[in-house]
Amino acid sequence: MPEKRVGILGAGSWGMAVSHLMHLQGCQVKLWEYEPEAFKLLSQTRSNPRRLKSFVLDKGVVVTDDLAEAVEGVEVVALAVPSQHLRDTIRKLKGAMAAVPVVVNLAKGVELDTLRRMSEVIAEEAGLAPACVATVSGPSHAEEVVEDMPTTVVAASTSEDIAARVQELFSVGHFRVYKSSDIVGVELGGALKNIIAIAAGIVDGLGLGDNTKGALMTRGLAEITRLGLALGARPETFAGLSGMGDLVTTCISKHSRNRHVGDCIGKGESLDDILAGMSMVAEGVQTTHSGFQLAQRHQIEMPITEAVYRVLFEGKPAREAVGDLMERRLRAEVW
Repeated sequence: MPEKRVGILGAGSWGMAVSHLMHLQGCQVKLWEYEPEAFKLLSQTRSNPRRLKSFVLDKGVVVTDDLAEAVEGVEVVALAVPSQHLRDTIRKLKGAMAAVPVVVNLAKGVELDTLRRMSEVIAEEAGLAPACVATVSGPSHAEEVVEDMPTTVVAASTSEDIAARVQELFSVGHFRVYKSSDIVGVELGGALKNIIAIAAGIVDGLGLGDNTKGALMTRGLAEITRLGLALGARPETFAGLSGMGDLVTTCISKHSRNRHVGDCIGKGESLDDILAGMSMVAEGVQTTHSGFQLAQRHQIEMPITEAVYRVLFEGKPAREAVGDLMERRLRAEVW
């Protein structure tokens, strides 16, 4: 049977969607919101239109702004905090997560500077064995999950038992979960595809076509796979839900915040103005920085990632970046 008491840290669109899933499972759910105005809005109206336009939070979900209360007495903690704030959030709990049997990462990113994957950040900061942490990833826009549209994801952990428990807990009706032991590949696929989604948005913003986007997604997956293999992931993972599945969805979806960022960049807007106008985090912006750092550290050629980095952080014109990618030295498709 699934665990019955669940604490969800982060009441963004995905945190609210997961609270909906857990409520459907009959769990006792506590949802933590750290922004005072958002907490007040959720508490009074059970909704936050800036994050999920028409979604109303289930009445049985307890909303709290007390971080310690959110994890007290729970059997599962699910972390839906933006990746670059994950370490600080766990640190504020002062070791309280060490007593939680199952910890689930829902964030998609690579920490700046340390270049740690999210499960590594959690285990390190919470004082947990890596096998105690699972990551759930895949093509799963919150806007569609809360409308009960059929969705499939993967739960990954180095522990077969933890992966199976998370698989059972999250699987409900329209939401189907597979399991994997390749947490490295699952996390890298989920994080790095956001860089390619920004590039796909740039393609849209420049008015380029389907040929361009198809090539971009294919070659983007190739370079994600190259880096993943260098870091110990399995190649088949990148052909799965957290790889190709999430990549395609994020590159084409109207819900994709990362594709939106790229679209605006392609139309000539500045990154600062774009981010200032967004109510939710586009994880791919910071992941572009950390992904570029990872590629350099491990000497892996990732031309699309590098191009997006140059456009976002060095002011390179987007159309020039596309031209440079097309004029690179000719080679075999797979290398």
